[in-house]
Amino acid sequence: MKDKQPRRNNTRFPLSTFWIILAVLLGTSGVSVGIIVGMERAAWTPIIQTHVIILYWIGAAALLTWLLRNRMKAVYDAPMQAISDATKKVAQGDFTVRIDTLHDEDKEDYLDLMIHDLNAMIAELASIETLKTDFVSNVSHEIKTPIAVIQNYAHLLNSDTLTDQERKDYTGTVYSAAARLNSLITNILRLNRLENQKLGPSSASFDLSAQLTECLLSFEAVWEEKQIEIMPDIEDGVTVNSDKELLSIVWNNLLSNAFKFTEPGGTVGVSLKQKGSDVTVTVSDSGCGMTEEIARHIFDKFYQGDTSHSSQGNGLGLALVKRIVDLTESSIEVSSTPGKGSSFTVHLKNSL
Repeated sequence: MKDKQPRRNNTRFPLSTFWIILAVLLGTSGVSVGIIVGMERAAWTPIIQTHVIILYWIGAAALLTWLLRNRMKAVYDAPMQAISDATKKVAQGDFTVRIDTLHDEDKEDYLDLMIHDLNAMIAELASIETLKTDFVSNVSHEIKTPIAVIQNYAHLLNSDTLTDQERKDYTGTVYSAAARLNSLITNILRLNRLENQKLGPSSASFDLSAQLTECLLSFEAVWEEKQIEIMPDIEDGVTVNSDKELLSIVWNNLLSNAFKFTEPGGTVGVSLKQKGSDVTVTVSDSGCGMTEEIARHIFDKFYQGDTSHSSQGNGLGLALVKRIVDLTESSIEVSSTPGKGSSFTVHLKNSL
């Protein structure tokens, strides 16, 4: 059974208002006729009768105009003035403004709906402003850290007393900081393009099995260095119709996180399964895992639940993953147990 929808008035001047005005006019006309008849019976002179009728209709017109003016002021002028004052404050940067609706929910009209939409827009602007402030603050911090490292070690490299090993170590540190800075800027630009729809998905058929294998093999040096056991379960010949370039970013970020949070000697699994038109990709690890609270924020920009690994990332990778997943009309879910590892599963929308 469908829920009963609130009644919406499509006009601010209902038909009842028309009948009221018509009744007032007819009543006024009737009074006018009565005055004329009364003056005839009293044998008033025509000039007096004319002046009386003119004065009567002037008074009647003034009264009706005053009533209509008050009605217009209450119906249109007051709410429009409230909306105008609110939008002026919003334009000046005050996003705490809210406008009260004019009627109860079951009697709302289109102007009430306009107010609801305006309040929702102001709330969204407030949220965006907060995000922008946090974004600028976080970006400034993330950029400042590698730049400080580069500056300090570049200064140390100027010393004539450095050994070859020290010079090599310092150069490696500068290179790592520069790589982190480059990764940060690249991810910021990608997120900006995605969020402004300048980089939209372009669907094409491609071999997802081959793409996942290539992405996994690109981390071979990492898993060999940390002696991580790879547990692939990738079905052959799985073809999907989606954006190959954007999905490559998803797999690389998920794999990068898995290897980053997995301790030496641990395991990383990559699974690709197809059942009918449903295609799922799962990247799992035996790393440190995370709590439910961290999992709820894991896709937020700059959020880093495990601060012990903060020097290895900038908190934008999973935000980028979530944005791409949303753009491709797919979905992602995470399951994790502290101390036992995490698992990210992407359900792809496949139109093949």
